[in-house]
Amino acid sequence: MAIIGTRIDGRLIHGQVANLWATKLNISRFIVIDDEVAQSDIDKQALKLATPAGIKLSVLPIEKAANNIKNGKYDSQRVMIIAKRPDRFVELVHQGVEIETLNVGNMSQTDETRSITNSINITDEDIENFKKLEAQGVKIVSQMVPNDKAVDFFTLVKEKK
Repeated sequence: MAIIGTRIDGRLIHGQVANLWATKLNISRFIVIDDEVAQSDIDKQALKLATPAGIKLSVLPIEKAANNIKNGKYDSQRVMIIAKRPDRFVELVHQGVEIETLNVGNMSQTDETRSITNSINITDEDIENFKKLEAQGVKIVSQMVPNDKAVDFFTLVKEKK
């Protein structure tokens, strides 16, 4: 399988992802799954600028990403899939893409979120989406950078109730 890593990160591609994770996992392609970002030329240009030389970038609507993955388009590559929120991964799994582990990185703070760590802010809807993923057999962890220990995501949620 071409999917080497999956990550939720509100910043999508930035220093931690572009340098630390891409190097650690030897990534050859980032796939950003987000219907809105895929339609924004400004967002796509910013993501291209943040992507290191030598790594390919696809910014795709979720359905197109799912079809490309299922059709084997990236089978010869080492792919990391990135999205801002868990609902994108729920849809990707619903479209038939198998994901073993989902790494929850930075989720930005908004008026609707509550903080469970310094860098993870969630809504009740996010929790429901994480539960849907878990019900589909996806292991959900939180690991900011490769040298950090991966922590079971739901233990973080329980600690903050």
